[in-house]
Amino acid sequence: MPDKLTAIATAYHPDERLLAVVEAARTVCVEVLVVDNTPGGAALLAGDLPDGVRVLRPDGNLGLAGALNLGLREVSPGSDAVLLLDQDSVLSEDLVTQLLAHLDDPTVGAAAPAPWDAERGSYIDPRTTLRPTVADRDAVITSGMVVRRTLLDELGGFRQDFFVDCVDQDFCLRLRRTGKRIVQDKRVRLPHSLGDVREHRFLVGHVRVTHHPTWRLYWVIRNGMVLVRENLAASPLWSLTSILIMGRWVLLTALYERPRGQRLHAMWRGLLDGLRGRTDRRFLPAGTSADGR
Repeated sequence: MPDKLTAIATAYHPDERLLAVVEAARTVCVEVLVVDNTPGGAALLAGDLPDGVRVLRPDGNLGLAGALNLGLREVSPGSDAVLLLDQDSVLSEDLVTQLLAHLDDPTVGAAAPAPWDAERGSYIDPRTTLRPTVADRDAVITSGMVVRRTLLDELGGFRQDFFVDCVDQDFCLRLRRTGKRIVQDKRVRLPHSLGDVREHRFLVGHVRVTHHPTWRLYWVIRNGMVLVRENLAASPLWSLTSILIMGRWVLLTALYERPRGQRLHAMWRGLLDGLRGRTDRRFLPAGTSADGR
């Protein structure tokens, strides 16, 4: 098991949950780096912080990938592994230790928890219940993931041109091409928020729709199509699954989200730019740094 662990927590207009994330990480990590993407800085992080906790404040919003890369550049040389955290994802010491134990296997490059909907008392991905207790995965979310430091250095961090969506999938696909495995331990449940999730009636049942901001829908489709284009030959099953997920997202947006025209236009632009390998900076949120691309 790695001796020294550093945590990197990303923040964007955080609430009090971030303090709980930091406090939990302090119990098991030699250092905790909080990257505050909030333009102007978050008031929550303006006061004194516990020993071993540092706040990094870029000049504007770097996006998820840019924030993670900034944190990686500040990780102390002695750290063996890195724990990646969102601002609302609390993992206790024993759960982090359980994930780290998977790195004792030299074939494993990263280990991840299973995202958990505490309000509903179920896994966010219902397919998790059908998987083995410890399952090999093509991709997992960044939050809660523990990664070998050597692999992070080898891969060069995260894909900054993706800004936010699919950053985790791109990283995982590149990690697996090194020959290392990614495992998900579903005994380690990570409370995770999907944002503004609402239930809508669909045929004889209900569906849950995320209602992301309109600008995010551009990146969901744009980055997803870039990854499909790049990985279709090497990972056809993963690529087909991604296409189906994006198609479902477009359908639910058309059925339930307003203003429908603006949101579908953002997705259409994302589709075109993803196929062409282009980026439309008009879909970046206000306060984005010049380094966030």
